[in-house]
Amino acid sequence: MKRIGIEGSLAIAEAAKLARTDVIAAYPITPQTHIVEHLAELVANGELDAEYVPVESEHSAMSACLGSSAIGARTFTATAGQGLELMHEVLYIASSSRLPIVMAVANRALSGPLSVWGDHSDVMAARDCGWIQIFAENVQQVFDLVICAFRIAEDPEVLFPTMVHLDGFHLSHMIEPLYLLEQEEVDKFLPRYHHPYTLNPDKPLSMGTFGPPNIYTETKKSQDVALRGCKPAIIKAWNEFSKLSGRNYSPLESYKTEDADVLLLTMGSFSETAMIAIDKLQEEGQKIGLIRLRLWRPFPFDEFRQAVAKSKVVIVLDRALSFGGPTGPVCSEIMAALYPLETRPKIIGFTGGLGGRDISAPTFEDLMRRGIDKANQGRLDELEMIEVRE
Repeated sequence: MKRIGIEGSLAIAEAAKLARTDVIAAYPITPQTHIVEHLAELVANGELDAEYVPVESEHSAMSACLGSSAIGARTFTATAGQGLELMHEVLYIASSSRLPIVMAVANRALSGPLSVWGDHSDVMAARDCGWIQIFAENVQQVFDLVICAFRIAEDPEVLFPTMVHLDGFHLSHMIEPLYLLEQEEVDKFLPRYHHPYTLNPDKPLSMGTFGPPNIYTETKKSQDVALRGCKPAIIKAWNEFSKLSGRNYSPLESYKTEDADVLLLTMGSFSETAMIAIDKLQEEGQKIGLIRLRLWRPFPFDEFRQAVAKSKVVIVLDRALSFGGPTGPVCSEIMAALYPLETRPKIIGFTGGLGGRDISAPTFEDLMRRGIDKANQGRLDELEMIEVRE
């Protein structure tokens, strides 16, 4: 297995190449532009036998992906921030049509004011579009999870489009070590794609046509049931990838949570910084651990409830605001996930890292100390949003 140093964006492009992608339709936008630029080079140089479709907008990019995926082509695209929102209406068509498109999203703050830097406001705005959504923490994970995303999305038991989220600039432009898989290894893990319901001019059919009130509710309910039912196939794909690579992925992952009374919950690249803070606090005798959400949709209810069963406090870091809401979007989801339980930990919500602002290890230490103090004071019903600052 070859070890190289590579930028996160280029790692994604290499993963799409190894997946033998058939069609790439994309529009450049900071901070994901390097992904599609490198893919364009690979196609132009003959290193990737694929159709590269330059389009006039992200809306057009996703629309082109609908067509290519519907005829049975392995389809990839990438976007960020405002681009994800411009294609927003088409995201729903991809998921309801059960088209296994794979998209890398270099998460970026939404305007205004204008920001090209990373936070999670774009993904939270697209939370309910019906896609499988997975978070990466480093460049190796981005590479691995894009390859896994094709395997997951194209599984006949799944057939849902899949997003792989990476923090804009913090991962998209970061150069890190990468263990690069060989083409033969990927081919074994990811066989050629055969969609069972492709469009065929000899057998014409319609997709996504008008749904009157007497069938719309049942259609959307069945879509939700199908998305929730994808988790076993996702876990199976990750288990098989572990056998191939030696790297393990789970819907929810933990770090030093044994005997922890307090848990910090994070998503994305800031999780690795939080680990440094966890190490420091445990050296001081604090019983604090870290849990990270890998699988955002479908939400891993069982794994999460099991992970927090023995904890007294869960501190949730959001990297997006829910304007006018009681707390951040992730914290709201955590509260909802725990609501059915008779015994549940105290939930403390913080919001930080907006618009690309870094959160250092010392800031994480301060965040956790403040969260514990707040829990001890019984200030739980307020759930005020506290901006984490350096």
